[in-house]
Amino acid sequence: MFKNLPLFIGLRYTRSKRREGFVSFISGFSLCAMALGVTALIVVLSVMNGFDREIKNRLLRVVPHITVVRTQGFTADDIDTLRPQIMADTNIRSVVPMVQSFAMLSHETEQSGVMLQGVDPQWASLDMLKEHMISGYLEQLQPGEFGVVLGSQVARRLNVFVGDRVQVTMPDITVTPAGIFPRIKALRVTGIFEVGAQVDSSVAFVHQQDARKLLRLGNSFQGMQLQLEDAYVADQWIAEVGEIVLPGLAWRSWTHSMGTLFQAMRMEKVVVSLLLSVIIAVAAFNIVASLVLMVADKRRDIAVVRTMGATSSLVMRIFVVQGMAVGTMGIVAGTLLGCLLAYFIGDVVGLIEQVAGIYLFDPSVYLISALPSRILLADVASVVGSAFMISFLATLYPAWRAGQVLPAEALRYDH
Repeated sequence: MFKNLPLFIGLRYTRSKRREGFVSFISGFSLCAMALGVTALIVVLSVMNGFDREIKNRLLRVVPHITVVRTQGFTADDIDTLRPQIMADTNIRSVVPMVQSFAMLSHETEQSGVMLQGVDPQWASLDMLKEHMISGYLEQLQPGEFGVVLGSQVARRLNVFVGDRVQVTMPDITVTPAGIFPRIKALRVTGIFEVGAQVDSSVAFVHQQDARKLLRLGNSFQGMQLQLEDAYVADQWIAEVGEIVLPGLAWRSWTHSMGTLFQAMRMEKVVVSLLLSVIIAVAAFNIVASLVLMVADKRRDIAVVRTMGATSSLVMRIFVVQGMAVGTMGIVAGTLLGCLLAYFIGDVVGLIEQVAGIYLFDPSVYLISALPSRILLADVASVVGSAFMISFLATLYPAWRAGQVLPAEALRYDH
């Protein structure tokens, strides 16, 4: 008889128009707060995922996907021998020699530390970098001319432009009869690139022959740099192919070299999620308040059900069903609205900019023309699951209070 009673009465309490309008207001407020919290979490997480993907895509156009080194370095003949073995894998796009070192660039009174990388304009792996040149050309890097291509933020920090000269100080010294001197060389700025990511402020490119002269490597290279068709499988490729085909070498993927940046982004995502979860917590407190008021308002109904043979646990399930019904409606509404808004967030921002006549994201400042968004099923599932869990926990105390109502006392004092 009482099998479906909690579901029937709980949903009936949710739909009924109660005499106490304040109770109904609290329930409606908790529903709206739950929907707002879920919507905000889904939209913000989707936008952060979009920025994460945008930054990664920009970085992967410049930084090597995989770096392989060994203590004694590689000669040109070594690289020519190893390249066919690596290129036999269809996921490898290119294999080029690696020459790089930390260095200090200076111009007048300004200084900037960079990673100086040796490249060759003829390498196919640099085709994507050529698309991000905002001044000059990568092809102007010629051997023996000691030209340098700077990131936009480095050039801005040094206050230089194409044609200006900067001094590079290498982490090495020259010993002469007159004393010990740092290795300093004048470089001419031949180009400026802007990717819109961390590399703009930390990387500079010179011709690989000039880099080897500056580092005194002779005919050797420090390692090799690999570009993959799918950069997101770099760690998997190293474990399943690289370390098996060429054992004994030191392999490192872009996820390790840029690990600090992406770790900070993940931490930022967690912190923002926790802060926005406060909205869901407020909705949960509203569910508690509405159920406590409902229990007080329905003491007579509880007593009648108890005298008909209902147990305390059955009464508890009635109010759990009611509270979960309110929470579920808010979660479903918030999920639908959040996914819809996250999918069209770029169009919504564009419409606001058009109507207001302002640019919320000026491309010259933020390097993006539209707000990126990426909806991940895992994020939506975690938000929905957390909201359901919080809603369920919010119903336990009021439901327990309802189960403790004694029929005799409730009917005695009810007039």
